[in-house]
Amino acid sequence: MPSRPARPPRTDRTTPGRPAARVRTAHLKRETAWFEAGARTVAGMDEVGRGALAGPVSVGVVVVDATTRRAPRGLTDSKLLAPALREEMVPKVRRWGLAWAVGHASSAEIDDVGIIGALRLAGRRALATVAAAGIQVDAVLLDGSHDWLSDPQPDLLDVLDDLGPAPDDGAAVPVVPGVRAYRPLDPASLPAPVPSLGVRTLVKADVQCASVAAASVLAKCERDALMRELAGEHPAYDWHQNKGYATAAHVRALEEHGPSILHRTSWNLPGVTGPGVTAG
Repeated sequence: MPSRPARPPRTDRTTPGRPAARVRTAHLKRETAWFEAGARTVAGMDEVGRGALAGPVSVGVVVVDATTRRAPRGLTDSKLLAPALREEMVPKVRRWGLAWAVGHASSAEIDDVGIIGALRLAGRRALATVAAAGIQVDAVLLDGSHDWLSDPQPDLLDVLDDLGPAPDDGAAVPVVPGVRAYRPLDPASLPAPVPSLGVRTLVKADVQCASVAAASVLAKCERDALMRELAGEHPAYDWHQNKGYATAAHVRALEEHGPSILHRTSWNLPGVTGPGVTAG
């Protein structure tokens, strides 16, 4: 009996002819541990835009509970998904989660309160949106090793992070020479409190934890769409391609035109000799 011919390798949908990498779907093990500790709802949260030179920083949140089923197949960190697959994942994530939201903090707010304060502000705005929908969040899973969501305790990490974006973002952008005195955020002014059971951080949570991976997808897709829209108002900077990050084209535009009103002018922007907005 002749043997069955070998099945050709599966190919990546975005790169014809290249074997597709196997994507491991994020799971709910960490969220389940929270449920076993008494949480009724858990919010996965992740940020995007922390290391960009322009535009907002955005924080996604997706809430799950003990009845939430297995995550949509292929759900993982948004950075590991091709753009088309990310967009396809958005409606699946919205149907899957108990509640979801994306909060933003503008470049002006980043210049006012620093990147850590802006992350906190965007994250609390996302939680406030969920609360307005009638969902009470008991606990948060946060990607990374630093809890930027909770009310701040003065420490060196906040100071260092406000000297520029995280190393993983790939843009070495310290603030303008001299120590910038960012305005501290009053915890009482934030639009939502920290959930009652607190925050747990986990490096690579956006790969492992389904709620965090889902939040990363929503935040990435919403911010990307916003930057494409803003690119029409500021076409010189190529934001429809670079989404505000420090690509060669973006740096050349800064050298030629100076920063726009949407750039983070408290940072030492590449290609710019001094602070201040010089372009429209």
